[in-house]
Amino acid sequence: MTAHTATTHTASALPTVPETAAGERRVLRKVLWGAQILLAAFLFFASALPKFAGQVDAVKTFDEIGWGQWFRYVTGAVEAAGAIGLVVPRLAGLAAAGLIGLMGGAVLTQVLVLEPAWALLPAAYAAVFAAIAWDRRAESRAVLRSLKR
Repeated sequence: MTAHTATTHTASALPTVPETAAGERRVLRKVLWGAQILLAAFLFFASALPKFAGQVDAVKTFDEIGWGQWFRYVTGAVEAAGAIGLVVPRLAGLAAAGLIGLMGGAVLTQVLVLEPAWALLPAAYAAVFAAIAWDRRAESRAVLRSLKR
């Protein structure tokens, strides 16, 4: 075996830039799926269910908002639908995009009606939902194209 052959063999064993990028992409996808699952569980169990169950804090908060208790049920339904959508691969991007709107409303409600300091939490969620929506944009386009047919 010549030195040239050994060098060529060793160099070809190193990952190329596209292979490295693909590996990083797989890691990012796994991290985002983990975030999606955790956020879906939080949205469903810690946010939507208390609204449906009429938890005292949820009822009080929606009284403070002033739109009536019907709005609590609508918000809970949107949260539950978003949570389910986050864990369905074809719907994850669209669910995340919809949840960005919900979090935008939550930020405005916190700033204008409730407690401005708490606006940072839905803003942070919106940023994570934006990352999910961006990453899942190809799947979202495919779903939207199939709806046009």
